[in-house]
Amino acid sequence: MEKIQMVDLKSQYDRIKDKIDDAIQEVINETAFINGPQVKEFSDALAAYTGAKYVITCGNGTDALQIAMMGLGFQPGQEVIVPAFTYVATAEVIALLGLKPVFIDVDPDTYGMDVAQLKSKLTSNTVGIVPVHLYGQCSNMEAILEFAKTHNLKIIEDTAQAIGAKYTFSDGRKMQAGTMGDVGTTSFFPSKNLGCYGDGGAMFTNDAALAEKLRMIANHGQKKKYHHHIVGVNSRLDTLQAAILNVKLQYLDRYTASRNEVADRYDNAFLGHEYVKKPVRVPNSTHAFHQYTVQIEGDRRDDLKAYLAEKGVPSMVYYPIPLHLQEAYQDAGFKRGQFPVSESLCEKVLSLPIHTEMKAEEQEYIIETVKGYFK
Repeated sequence: MEKIQMVDLKSQYDRIKDKIDDAIQEVINETAFINGPQVKEFSDALAAYTGAKYVITCGNGTDALQIAMMGLGFQPGQEVIVPAFTYVATAEVIALLGLKPVFIDVDPDTYGMDVAQLKSKLTSNTVGIVPVHLYGQCSNMEAILEFAKTHNLKIIEDTAQAIGAKYTFSDGRKMQAGTMGDVGTTSFFPSKNLGCYGDGGAMFTNDAALAEKLRMIANHGQKKKYHHHIVGVNSRLDTLQAAILNVKLQYLDRYTASRNEVADRYDNAFLGHEYVKKPVRVPNSTHAFHQYTVQIEGDRRDDLKAYLAEKGVPSMVYYPIPLHLQEAYQDAGFKRGQFPVSESLCEKVLSLPIHTEMKAEEQEYIIETVKGYFK
């Protein structure tokens, strides 16, 4: 058996090598490396895929979050509610813009923000909420959107891990992750479900005026070259990456189906396990399974992780430290115990290998190795 990978990008590339190579060669032949035609082609294709009216590409997922907040007109000193259990980029851009991140705890089973706590986080300075669709499934968007509407707040969906996931509202409407709030953001980091071969990101919106503003901000604040209407940044998806994404988008549904097949096998294997708690699936959201993340009970997570590494099984902890305990945010005076669920999850979560090219024998070895540790 070959070395087990957390994400097998090489095998994925090998299966579509000819198409990828042709797409790259076409860009090189045309030498339109910045804002070539493939960028618009990809934006249009992604809009059609997601159902968003407008897709604005940019340099990476972190830029997408920052540009979204700039586009919505958030001002220094205003507050944005964000989960304490997520990747740092979500809070990082809030702090960089002089805003105040207001952390909220998460649901212990689904990992989405605990909507029951939203009211307690609301102040006269609150302007927005950033629900993070962590690990691949949607947050409780119906409740979040209703709360935001009641209190005149903006919603920025962090969809970096859940592109392609579909949310069903109580009235039967279905919308894709990233298309429900004022702005959705995503990343095309290579290991993402829709990943390029470098950095890349995008924003989704259904508001024409906001789309134009986001596009301007991402391009030095200009609508016309050398005419700078607002203060902007330089953040763009280069043409080579767009060409690669144009190809990979055609396979995204197959990739999602493959990940769900892997997740189903894990679910069946760990059903009822005393120490391995399988992830809970939200009934009104499909799951893109960017990560398959279990919780290890009995204070044995780190020891299990070391054991797996010895046996040739990679695993990852997403994330070992909640945002409120990160050194970068200690000036805000956060203390251990303020967000108990997030703190507990950081000590329990463990992500097992999951990718589009996983072989059954590889997964069986992973499962048996995990179970073997507890014998």
